[in-house]
Amino acid sequence: DRLPRTFHVAGTNGKGSTCAYLRAALEADGKSVHVFTSPHLVRFNERIRLAGTLIDDATLARALEEVLDIGGDLNASFFEITTAAAFMLFAAIPADACVIEVGLGGRLDATNVLKAPVACGIASLAIDHEGFLLAPEAGVPEEPLNRIAFEKAGIAKKGAPLLTQRYTAAMNATIAKVADRARAPYLPRGRSWDIVDYHGQLHYADDAGRVDLPAPRLAGAHQISNLGLAIAMLRHQSAIPVSEAALRAAPLWAQWPARMQRLEGGPLNAMLPGRTLMLDGGHNPDAGQALATALTDSGLAPDGIDLVTGMLANKDVRGFLAPLRPLIRSIRSLPVPGHEHHGPEVFADVAAEWGVPYRACITIHEALGDIAASDGPPRTVLIAGTLYLAGQVLTANDQPPV
Repeated sequence: DRLPRTFHVAGTNGKGSTCAYLRAALEADGKSVHVFTSPHLVRFNERIRLAGTLIDDATLARALEEVLDIGGDLNASFFEITTAAAFMLFAAIPADACVIEVGLGGRLDATNVLKAPVACGIASLAIDHEGFLLAPEAGVPEEPLNRIAFEKAGIAKKGAPLLTQRYTAAMNATIAKVADRARAPYLPRGRSWDIVDYHGQLHYADDAGRVDLPAPRLAGAHQISNLGLAIAMLRHQSAIPVSEAALRAAPLWAQWPARMQRLEGGPLNAMLPGRTLMLDGGHNPDAGQALATALTDSGLAPDGIDLVTGMLANKDVRGFLAPLRPLIRSIRSLPVPGHEHHGPEVFADVAAEWGVPYRACITIHEALGDIAASDGPPRTVLIAGTLYLAGQVLTANDQPPV
């Protein structure tokens, strides 16, 4: 109830990047911003920014201790406890705004205790977390994508504009129904706002006019949509004004590690001289398609890619890799320590079916060393499949998020 003015973002893919653009625009306008995102890549502290700075260990420890003492025997989940700790700190420490990323779904997510956000946004939607978001329940849509839309739209709040991307007509109808029930203005892309790329210049437009923006520094055509959603959320609320100059700065200021990130320098790059090393935490079919499009459109993979991957056991390996199939020239798999993950036999079967070389590796250094020793052109190396693996890579390359 006492948080600064809050922007709430849900979605399957792109919600983290949308939060990064929101933060960048607000900070470019001189605002101080609290941010709550998940998951982390290297250290838990990455999930909580207090007025722009990652939380320090001592402050985090005190907040968790207080929440755990208050919670007593409630048997609250890890995410509920950490959300409570973040919100408690956000209420106590002055800031101009909060940017809050939904953890999972929306309707039943711990962050959805928010009562009065200034704007809500829903990023790209796809099938993910099926065990939770598609669990049988009375009174909810049965068609999977409509059910996903229903769950994400659960963040809608009375009077707060709900900005969304383009979806199918049925998904739009589902979201519109939820928004109407919540008495939230529903403002979908294509009807209330839009953003287009014309020869590298972005043009955003809504009823208030047009804003010309530079291309995002974050790689991939999908980042244009994420940027547009952030701009739309900022322009359709009046609680915290943001200048057009700050909106134009956002695509250049925003940082979001392990999203089509080109690794520069560091020990891992030194192992692969002459090659491009890309890192992405994508892990579902929608993310696989975005990766394939970004690699193709950018010209980063003229000779295809050598893929290094590890994936959690509840993810669809073939669904994620299928869009990348035309680019993949070899596959090396890794375990994901500390998490239930797919074994090497799953990746071996895919590689055999597609007729590409395969090797099971134990560490990222082993995988990259094997690539360095292999014959063939110096292809781009893509490391992808889970954010947990991405965190290990950033640590190994001496590039933890800051």
